Order: sequence, then C-alpha cells, then structure tokens
Amino acid sequence: MTEKNSNYYLVREEILPEAIKKTIKVKELLKKGEVRTINEAVEKLNLSRSAYYKYKDYVFPFYEASKEKIVTLALLLEHRSGVLSKVLNVLAAEGGSVLTINQGIPLQGVANATLSLETVELVIDLEALLDKVRVIEGVKRLEVLGQA
Repeated sequence: MTEKNSNYYLVREEILPEAIKKTIKVKELLKKGEVRTINEAVEKLNLSRSAYYKYKDYVFPFYEASKEKIVTLALLLEHRSGVLSKVLNVLAAEGGSVLTINQGIPLQGVANATLSLETVELVIDLEALLDKVRVIEGVKRLEVLGQA
C-alpha cells in the first residue's frame, strides 16, 4: 500500500465487519501488554491469524490516525473568566501545541472558539485528550472539525 495514493475514511464502529473490530482489539491487547503474542490475542478473541494479518496494517483507532497531525477543534465555551485558559492549560500539559486560536464575541453567555492543535508531542492519545477537555467546567461542546 502506498500512502500517497490511499484515501482515509472515518467510519463508525457499529458498521464494521466483526473481523475488523477484532483486529483492532487484538492490536489494543498487544499494545496494553494484556497478551504476549499475536497467537494468544487472536485465540482470546476467536479471530483467525490470517484475518488479523489481512487487516492489521489497514485499520487503527482514530487517535492513531491523528498522531503527528494538525487537528482543528471547535468549542462552545461559557462566557466566564478562565475557561479558555483552562482548556489551553490541559492541552499544553498533555503535550499539545496550539498553533492558532480564534474566539468570537460572546453572545447569550457563550462564545465560539476554534483552535488548531499540533499533536506530534502528545503524551496521551487524542481521544483521551478530548475527553479531558470536555469535562472542563465551562466547556459546553467540543467537536473535531478536521485534521491535516
């Protein structure tokens, strides 16, 4: 497979064939150290080794696709002092590098903010980082707009 000629798609897990879902789970078991060998992992998940090898280089979780990328986030923030600062502190603490910030004027107690984040130095996966930002008091909504 040549990366230059490949297209990538975000697909919801529930529509994927079982073999692809199990392949992703095998990779996660191996990464977390819950199993020591591929054979042990495929047996645990009742997946054939041939199916695993067929898909292993072509499927991966969203956070792996966003490694070493620039991700654009859209946030809806309460108009309170320090909310954006808390978001930026969480991003920086986890190794994210903010490239751009654009915040609109608050209307009806909320403000839209868009920021571009470089993910090369992240110490956690992108999904975990987004979860940390979502629970910050004052963050009403967080969406990934795109990645480059």
